[in-house]
Amino acid sequence: MNTTIRRSAVFTLLLVLALLVRATWVQFYEGTALADDQHNRRNAIKTYADPLGNIIVAGDAITGSARTKSSDLAFKRTYTDGELYAAVTGYASQAYAPTQLEGIYQDLLDGTDLRLKTVMDTVTGERAKPGNVITTIDPAVQKAAFEALGDKKGAAVAVDPATGKILAVVSTPSYDPSSLTDANTAGASWKKLNADPDKPLTNRALRQPLPPGSTFKLVVAAAALEDGLYSSVDERTDSPDPYTLPGTTTELSNENPSAPCENATIRTALQYSCNNVFARMAVALGQDKVKAMAEKFGFNDKAQDVPVRAYESVYPSGMDESSTALTGIGQYDVTATPLQMAMVSAAIANDGKLVSPHMVSQLTDGGGDVLEDYDSEAGTKEILSSGTAEQLRSAMQTVVEDGTGTNARIGGATVGGKTGTAQHGENNSKTPYAWFTSYAKADGKEVAVAVVVEQSNAARSEVSGNGLAAPVAKAAMEAALKS
Repeated sequence: MNTTIRRSAVFTLLLVLALLVRATWVQFYEGTALADDQHNRRNAIKTYADPLGNIIVAGDAITGSARTKSSDLAFKRTYTDGELYAAVTGYASQAYAPTQLEGIYQDLLDGTDLRLKTVMDTVTGERAKPGNVITTIDPAVQKAAFEALGDKKGAAVAVDPATGKILAVVSTPSYDPSSLTDANTAGASWKKLNADPDKPLTNRALRQPLPPGSTFKLVVAAAALEDGLYSSVDERTDSPDPYTLPGTTTELSNENPSAPCENATIRTALQYSCNNVFARMAVALGQDKVKAMAEKFGFNDKAQDVPVRAYESVYPSGMDESSTALTGIGQYDVTATPLQMAMVSAAIANDGKLVSPHMVSQLTDGGGDVLEDYDSEAGTKEILSSGTAEQLRSAMQTVVEDGTGTNARIGGATVGGKTGTAQHGENNSKTPYAWFTSYAKADGKEVAVAVVVEQSNAARSEVSGNGLAAPVAKAAMEAALKS
């Protein structure tokens, strides 16, 4: 064999070996990644070859599947009352990755969850019958909060304090998930929704922490009572009015200049929302003790899953005393989601015990058998002593009966709450955030609700927790107590 032929043969052999090595690599190492790639059309075809499982509210499916007319994707997702439940369901789209419960339980809903497979499915290789997601949402509470928010930009969360079941998750403005389900039309809707300055795709109830304002005063009061700084909500505090922020010449004012805030008791300070009392209290406790109490309630938790991952609510560290004082009134770098502030009221309502909040009750297979029961798995943590919780409930009732939260009164029910108006923008140049966190009890039923209104048509002077947020909380609480 001459040299040229021999070299050509060796070169050809090397090319064949390189091809075999590359094919082996693709098949055994990159195969899974390619198969799972969201741009792999085969995955979408397989997912939408059959109807999906459903998300259930109070025994009724709020999702469904419909046949497509001209597509290689046989079915598409449908939604009943899509705007009402968008903050719960998210969307399952032929064009985009699923979100919220649709995303978390995608495998269960499309039948690929291994827990769904029967022996026959394993033998035949067929996809299993999809499962269902049973939520804790109460449709009456969800609807009441949604309608009460109306055209305001904001959010509401309602929780059963005794069980941790989330009864409502509302975010406004909302959107219709059905507009994103069909690959042929989803693009235009996606572009429009993302261009909207009000960000309807944002889940404000769970995933948009904002300064909680005076609602955070409940956390500071809890820390002071648990620490023994004050023995009861009716003991007078050491709180000059006006209060000068430590190390500065800045005097902290109160919303109501005529309110009896000088050396006020915790009850009176909550009733009139006295900034001087809680700013001074935070400094007296020190940031570490306030932070420790905040973290008991759930602040600084980066893995708060309900099961949707909620954004972290933050109590900061490394502050000087003037900044610590501002955290005492829910400002500086303190942020909270409505979920977090509902958890604060829930723990106070439940004798100081916080049951893990969750909006999924059970996962079931296609035949209705329970695969997972989140209700029975919900953990309980003691946040406060029952005595402290009782005192705080009493003070919160004063807020509603004779203080800044009168718009939350419900005839025949015991209602406690705390208003908040948080500064927004540099030097409070933008419309403030209006907050209300509360609980209600009647006839053996109870509920905790938190509401934030980011923007409304109200004049700036009319923006308050009592004026904008309390009526929404009242609507949700009334619905929960009647359910």
